[in-house]
Amino acid sequence: MKSYKFRQVIKENVGINNPVFVQILGICSTLAVTNVLKNTVVMCAGLVFVTGLSNLTVSLLRKYIPGRIRMMVETLIIAAYVIIVDVVLKAFIPDISRQLGPYVGLIITNCIIMGRAEAFALSNPPGLSLVDGLTSGLGYSYVLLIIAFLRELLGSGAIWGFRVLGEWWTNWNIMIMAPGAFFMLALFIWVVKGNFLKEKKAAVGAPQAQAASTGGKS
Repeated sequence: MKSYKFRQVIKENVGINNPVFVQILGICSTLAVTNVLKNTVVMCAGLVFVTGLSNLTVSLLRKYIPGRIRMMVETLIIAAYVIIVDVVLKAFIPDISRQLGPYVGLIITNCIIMGRAEAFALSNPPGLSLVDGLTSGLGYSYVLLIIAFLRELLGSGAIWGFRVLGEWWTNWNIMIMAPGAFFMLALFIWVVKGNFLKEKKAAVGAPQAQAASTGGKS
């Protein structure tokens, strides 16, 4: 039963209840940091770290947090981990830290983190809450990484700073601008949602077709 819960949490956060293309959360990051793949990788790593450990901490303290101030406590916990991420980035990769600017600090306001702490960590054991936080972060991250890959490739003809497309390629300047992020996200959601709806219709239609076929034979 316990292993089933872990699998269910992973399946929901990475796929069927993904925080970006299903719940449409964390969109500000999609706009802000996905023009360069390297920055996106760092941002996603920071968010996975904060989401996982804040979920774990809230779950460990859930029996001791007064209900009336729980959101303030959750914010303080999240802010503490974001400060750790910010200090580490400034110490070890200052160039990327400067490029990300205030967006590292704005991880505190990312509704995915607060949402998982409030909706899941407060009512579930630490191990499951940690998995929920990590997989929520990963579900968010792979969407942003796909968008960042395509934006950098189409916008500058390069990946990770290395030229991939030849001189024949004309850069799509809109891809390194804010509207490019929205276009790519909308396209991603359209593709994923379209496939999901087709699968859902097929799953619903199969029993109906079988029932009709059985009724015809009788």
